[in-house]
Amino acid sequence: MKQLVEDFFRLKEYNTSIQKELLAGFTTFVTMAYIVFVNPQIMALAGMDQGAVFVGTCIAAALACLLMGLFANWPVGLAPGMGLNAFFTFTVVGELGYSWEIALGSVFLAGILFFLMSVTRLRSWMIDSIPLNLRIAMGAGVGLFIGFIGLKSGGIIVSNDATFLKLGDLSNQETLLAALGFLLISVLAIRKVPGAILIGVLSTTLLALVFGMIQYNGLVSMPPSLEPVFLKLDILGALNISMITIVMSFLFVNLFDTTGTLLGVANRANLVDAEGNADNLDKALKADSSVSFIGTFFGCSPVTSYVESSAGVEAGGRTGLTAIFIGLFFILTMFLSPLALIVPASATAGALIYVSILMLSGMEKLNWSNMIDLLPALIIIVMIPLTFSIADGIALGFLSYVVLKIGYGEITKISSGAWFLTLIFISKFIFL
Repeated sequence: MKQLVEDFFRLKEYNTSIQKELLAGFTTFVTMAYIVFVNPQIMALAGMDQGAVFVGTCIAAALACLLMGLFANWPVGLAPGMGLNAFFTFTVVGELGYSWEIALGSVFLAGILFFLMSVTRLRSWMIDSIPLNLRIAMGAGVGLFIGFIGLKSGGIIVSNDATFLKLGDLSNQETLLAALGFLLISVLAIRKVPGAILIGVLSTTLLALVFGMIQYNGLVSMPPSLEPVFLKLDILGALNISMITIVMSFLFVNLFDTTGTLLGVANRANLVDAEGNADNLDKALKADSSVSFIGTFFGCSPVTSYVESSAGVEAGGRTGLTAIFIGLFFILTMFLSPLALIVPASATAGALIYVSILMLSGMEKLNWSNMIDLLPALIIIVMIPLTFSIADGIALGFLSYVVLKIGYGEITKISSGAWFLTLIFISKFIFL
């Protein structure tokens, strides 16, 4: 059996072992396990059953990791993505008023398009067509969106009639707990402690328990029923012209985020040759895109590759066996539902704020000397959180990009992909 595993995952070729892959899998899991606490809370605000979403998150992540490991042989962990779950709840359901079933249907459609793009040349065409600054801006804008939600849910910022926003009441227990959670996570991360986010969430939950803010309901139990969300997506309801920009937002944010993550992990794992070609990249892209819509069957927003996978790579992970172990840990986590369901919003707020700051790090790669590309990128970054909509922020950025290009006399340099997205966004503002 051991020899079969070593041969299937080519462990000797990648100079690794089952023990190293197990350690790497556990390391990656610990760094990304916060999603099993945060995702159910966010999706529950859309009206979904929190316990069912917890189980769905674990199952979707496990299946995605197993597929990545067995099909692509890459050491990458996958789970429902941060940012798009917030877009799902606060924009599609909260602001636009669609049911969560229809929202899941739109995620399914975006996932199907994502898969079709990945098995054809459309994915590389679209990536090459969009200016790098705008691709970076999408990730950074989503980061600010997540941070805004974290600050709001933690009570660190509150509404104000005169100024729209103001600092929250720092004497409030929940607000102090959220701020403390963020600072604790930051200190642990700076000191390079594995699983800093998970430790921060669990520590602040323990404090909430000590001060009587929550009640202990046990640690281990059988998983809650998946029935309230299983196969509840409404695909026909999502086949509406008004959903086009929503589907496109899910699609393109996921597209650029996952591609960048996979290439980044490939470089760290030395899966890239001298010519810059990554081993099995095509299979990894197909595995990633196929699970992005499978998660909708279990009540999840788009499933995506996690940049935290680099932690497992640093621990020695080099093959898909790492991903297999990550998936197994997610399966075991399903039996910790009592713990997951008592974690308060103030405990996850710090995690959201910290993750948002990590997502802003891509801004250092912006080309600050080219104002034609820079200004639309900054518009996307600023307007996503200010409009509380990923779709509107991206739309305003692309429209300004085309106008600036035309105004500067560079209309011929506007790519076909940029024109395609611009026409969709213009239609959104005119007809929808």
